[in-house]
Amino acid sequence: MQVKRDNRKNYKLNKITLSSLIITLGIVYGDIGTSPLYVIKAIGHNLPEITTSTILGGVSCVFWTLTLQTTLKYIIITLRANNKGEGGIFALFALLRKRYNWAYVIAIIGGSALLADGIITPAITVSAAVEGLRAFHSEIPTVLITLIILGVLFFIQQFGTSSLGKSFGPVMVIWFLVIAGFGTVQIIKLPLILKAINPYYALQLLTVYPKGFLILGAVFLATTGAEALYSDLGHCGIRNIRITWIYVKIALLLSYFGQSAWFINHSEAIALGKNPFFAVLPSWFIVPGILIASMAAVIASQALISGSFTLISEAMSLNFWPKMTIKYPTEIKGQIYLPAINLFLWIACSGVVLLFRESSAMEAAYGLAITITMLMTTILLILHLRRFISMFWVVLLAFVFFTIEGNFLYANLHKIISGGWFALILAFILFIMMYAWYNGRRIKNQLMSYVPFSKLQEILMKVSEDETIPKFATNLIYITKTTRKKEIESTLVYSLLNKQPKRADIYWFIHIETKDNPYTTEYEVTHIVPGKIIKLDIHLGFRIEPRINLLFRQVLNDLSSSGEIKTGSRYPSQESFAVSGDYRYILIDRILTADHQFNVQESLIMTISNVIRKIGISEDKALHLDASNMLIEKVPLGKPDILPFPVKRIF
Repeated sequence: MQVKRDNRKNYKLNKITLSSLIITLGIVYGDIGTSPLYVIKAIGHNLPEITTSTILGGVSCVFWTLTLQTTLKYIIITLRANNKGEGGIFALFALLRKRYNWAYVIAIIGGSALLADGIITPAITVSAAVEGLRAFHSEIPTVLITLIILGVLFFIQQFGTSSLGKSFGPVMVIWFLVIAGFGTVQIIKLPLILKAINPYYALQLLTVYPKGFLILGAVFLATTGAEALYSDLGHCGIRNIRITWIYVKIALLLSYFGQSAWFINHSEAIALGKNPFFAVLPSWFIVPGILIASMAAVIASQALISGSFTLISEAMSLNFWPKMTIKYPTEIKGQIYLPAINLFLWIACSGVVLLFRESSAMEAAYGLAITITMLMTTILLILHLRRFISMFWVVLLAFVFFTIEGNFLYANLHKIISGGWFALILAFILFIMMYAWYNGRRIKNQLMSYVPFSKLQEILMKVSEDETIPKFATNLIYITKTTRKKEIESTLVYSLLNKQPKRADIYWFIHIETKDNPYTTEYEVTHIVPGKIIKLDIHLGFRIEPRINLLFRQVLNDLSSSGEIKTGSRYPSQESFAVSGDYRYILIDRILTADHQFNVQESLIMTISNVIRKIGISEDKALHLDASNMLIEKVPLGKPDILPFPVKRIF
């Protein structure tokens, strides 16, 4: 990583090539692309009556959902709301946080629900694919096979998936050709199914039948991958996604229409619980079909796992989540591995499989959480669009999308008792964690006080020259939390002067600021006292890892080359030998005084925040500091409250 001084990084969309289009198919469409494994089956189970009209209505709902929700909202509009090419609800929030402070609540609600949905997706996708084996024998232990596949998938995350990822694109090309081809065969047998393009059949199903409206809970499963598609924007670029979506949408619709046509010709199969996806496959293609479906399911699961890693990484940068260990198993840009999150996802996904056992049972838990995410994305999107289009269009789009997603949410609410409770509880727990962590830091920041450098520099220079004080370091480096260029936290002053006076030749105060641009790498230098007291502001994008040792070393080289500082040792015995100066970092652990009183809400937030802190890593590990030249000091934060009663001297 190269950090630049006073420089802006220009983002360029990926070029469109055959290779980039194939890669996009492998990265972006795993989730939404495997929906045909269970969508039509779920619709069949929820139809109020089994008639040609209701089946036409069901697939018509799918057609218009993919058109209005996935194509219009996400492909055409939302993909344009990118943060220097990065997508996803946290990237969208980063565009808005300076203007709408309260929007963090919307972002963490959506992020929590998306993570909850990401836990269910691998379980339902792999289960649905493996259940195709029952065509050979009804007693095949599909649950055990699913658990083994998931176990292997999560195990290999630590080694990186670059070699596996090279096959993702070609596999998905074959997958979409297969589902489109066999869907087309069924459409040719029953061209009547094409009437479903007419929205009349969808409206008839939703309005004429008393329970027809609840079919939307199953229909919604066809578009659940749209939010993951938006999150993967930074990996492929908007143009690659838009072009490949044409191919993907056609393939999906041919599969949905073909399966529905088969249902019309075999209406008794709905009552028997047969999956039309495998039923439309000829007997000679069952085994290859199951293998291809299983590979597609693994790709979909891998996309959700990688997406969860990215989401948590962004949450850490935005102070929604405690710092955790991040590893980079390959040289591929953006591929990260979080051991703790990987373990959690494996346990949670396995728990979903063991709890529900059947993909049809998981359908109740699946979709409800992502509906909430889509609603939160819509809120942030509307706030973003207010800057670029007229209020008329803002209101119109808000009405259309809130109506669609509000209806989906209402239809999905009936799933709560039958399984939706699991997704809601999981999302709620994640929300509480993010909310408490974010606000716990905010409460601490409110207790901080600041001292102007103008009041500090004179005494600090005298300490630097006071030989009666043992020399602490040539370069003494403090990590500061404030963005203020002319002030410093009183906790740092306490460490410098009160706790133990620290003599050094050069005092550095480094602040790491997370920028909205995902790949910013910049720094600013403020010489409080030239060559003696220096404030260094390093600006990093929310996708950049803060490797402070490496960053600071490059800054020193830059400043030394420009003649602004001298990096050599200040000890007389070493100066003539051009020995590099020594460096020592100090991190301040801001602890609350026992006398400080919080109200009930603040006390609860701080209690949860302190518990969450234990799952994260220490700040020195998060900043990749060398333990051999680093010190952590505990310093009291805030002022104790005044006693409510006087203390009298009695002798």
